[in-house]
Amino acid sequence: MTTSTLQISIREFCECEGIPQGLVVAVVEHGIARPLSGAEAPEWVFDTASAGWIRKAIRLRRDLEVDWVAVAMVIDLLRQREQLQLENRRLRQRLQRFALEE
Repeated sequence: MTTSTLQISIREFCECEGIPQGLVVAVVEHGIARPLSGAEAPEWVFDTASAGWIRKAIRLRRDLEVDWVAVAMVIDLLRQREQLQLENRRLRQRLQRFALEE
């Protein structure tokens, strides 16, 4: 089974968000998001998940007026939280199935 991922170029993303390309470059340089493809910034393509993290990072920087290092730390914590919530849901489902078998 193949899964398809929606993709957006850096140019399309910047046009849709109304932001300069330099902001996206800063996000990538700080390890907050990674392009799916493209060797240079003008060629970068992102999946929708990465685009969402880029959007959040830029909003955090703007709203909280913090540096990129702080933004990267916050995004990392948000990703961990999201992963833990997903794991918690899965474990609850497994536990519920186990309880129903008894």
